[in-house]
Amino acid sequence: MGRVTAGARIENLEDVHLARQGHLKLDEIRIVEVGNALVDTGMTGLGIPSRLIETLGLRRLRTRVGLTTAGHREHGIYSGVRLVIQERECIIDVVEVPDACPVLIGQVPLELLDFVVDPVGQRLMGNPLHGGEHMIEMY
Repeated sequence: MGRVTAGARIENLEDVHLARQGHLKLDEIRIVEVGNALVDTGMTGLGIPSRLIETLGLRRLRTRVGLTTAGHREHGIYSGVRLVIQERECIIDVVEVPDACPVLIGQVPLELLDFVVDPVGQRLMGNPLHGGEHMIEMY
């Protein structure tokens, strides 16, 4: 499979809730836009570099051990974000990755957004089992 990237908007979920309650203006929601998030089917969750976690103002929730190519490493887990890709959105906690890494979109966000990887076209596409429409499975 070739390199698959996607544009993504990542919003601080706590800011989104505060804005909905009228405690924050919409233009005060901390948002990061990335044009080249790497689709990484070897990753479980949503990996965001430390510098972008700081920009988003996310809260550290806990630490988890992750298996990486360099062996077992501890990673910070941070408060939730709203992830938007191709007008589909999901809510997910964040795994901290080193600043040298791009934003990494793993299997869980792909499932939540109902995307599959098209290895020939090197792109994300709506799940063909659902007619390409964003759908959730309930069985």
